[in-house]
Amino acid sequence: MPYIKTIANVAIPGDQRDAIKTQLGKDVSLLGKSESWLMVDFQENAPLFFKGNQEPAALVNIDLYGGASGTAYSKMTEAITRLLSERLSITPDRIFVKYQEHKHWGWNGSNF
Repeated sequence: MPYIKTIANVAIPGDQRDAIKTQLGKDVSLLGKSESWLMVDFQENAPLFFKGNQEPAALVNIDLYGGASGTAYSKMTEAITRLLSERLSITPDRIFVKYQEHKHWGWNGSNF
């Protein structure tokens, strides 16, 4: 199960949120995962500072059950950077993507 949380210091209008969610559902296949297990979360207008200012910026946290290859992570970072740059007008040098792999993940009263 992947969980993707986008934290941005800009507004994420509903139509953009839907477009980003839809594209993440496709892009998650780069990590060998499917949209059927994908959970997506957004935090907009966050008090997020980078380089001492609040120019548009974003941090995307991706939690994965298991993991993926370095190549897969690179492709996913490229896709997310392009997506947020296009949809939220955040420059690529102000978009960070962080990955965390988990051995244990619970769902439906038990663990995978």
